[in-house]
Amino acid sequence: MRKAFICPTKYVQGEDELLNLGYFVTTFGKKGLVIIDQEVYDIVKPKLEQTKKNFDIDLYIGIFNGECSREEIARLKKVSADESCDCTIGIGGGKTLDTAKCVAEGEALIICPTIAATDAPTSHSAVVYHEDGTFDDYFYFKQSPSVILIDTTTIAGAPVRFLVSGMGDALATYFEARNTFRANANVNAGLPCGYLTKQTAPAKSTLSAQVLAHACYRNLLEYGEQARDANARHVVTPALEAIIETNILLSGLGFESGGLSAAHAIYDGFTIYKGSKHMYHGEEVAFGTLAMLVMQGAEQSEIKEVLDFCLAVGLPVTLADIGAESITDDELLAVAEKACIPEESVHSIPFAVDPLMVKNAIIAADEIGKNYREHGRLA
Repeated sequence: MRKAFICPTKYVQGEDELLNLGYFVTTFGKKGLVIIDQEVYDIVKPKLEQTKKNFDIDLYIGIFNGECSREEIARLKKVSADESCDCTIGIGGGKTLDTAKCVAEGEALIICPTIAATDAPTSHSAVVYHEDGTFDDYFYFKQSPSVILIDTTTIAGAPVRFLVSGMGDALATYFEARNTFRANANVNAGLPCGYLTKQTAPAKSTLSAQVLAHACYRNLLEYGEQARDANARHVVTPALEAIIETNILLSGLGFESGGLSAAHAIYDGFTIYKGSKHMYHGEEVAFGTLAMLVMQGAEQSEIKEVLDFCLAVGLPVTLADIGAESITDDELLAVAEKACIPEESVHSIPFAVDPLMVKNAIIAADEIGKNYREHGRLA
């Protein structure tokens, strides 16, 4: 049986760690292309100027236009070539970091997330959009980023909703990895991918990935509330450090090497519903996790544990929480059908799944969420 595990070459996390960015640039050369949006640049500029001085390196600032599109990727690739940059540095949120991945094409890449809202920073994949913001394609590269550099001070200064959303994304990690393992389904780590390749080489999850996915879940339960409170006060504490690592590293390794399943497929289904467009990825994934557990007939104690966690940190447990309180029966069926297309991760589950099952699970999860919030019981 072919198994695969993928991870960044180096992960470094600490307070004011952006001050050490220059050191990592020197491991590739003397000059780096920084892909960053204007708002984030205004926040971290003093640290970038200081690290340039401390390590005698040059940083070319390539202001990101806001969309990870083929046109933007091509523009910044040209900038990198014209400026003779030795490495690519992505600083910011998801689309900025994905653009940096595409520019680097798997080589000499430093990723510096400024929020802990998803587990994407560690991955060897990127989501690419058209210029109008509609989905284009997934790009995969031969390896994960060379360096993940986490400045916990910067993340502590970001809005709490980003951190909580990251916890919602991480919440799915253990349950989806467990499903993938039990179903003997394939994981993304098996892709031998180069730039724009469509080739696949199926591979299964490793035991190591399963252990990391379980640690991800346990950390959420132990440190989630404390981390949210620290973030609200914009201070770095051991709990916040634990959740930053959980949201970014453990969840990132878990989803790529452990596997995705129905929670993310249900999120993908809701992308066609306009009423939930204001929601963050991890918020909808959290509700998708609840629906997935209901669809699987998970033990009541497990469902209660997930509900308690979501309510404690402020994650959605009902359709109303994700802006879908007015969703019609036909719209809900369309969401379920989208979640069940052949290439979706809903099929990484130990039994056959169809749209009606998904639709019914969403309805039941909504009812369970409402009852538990109002009465403290599942039914």
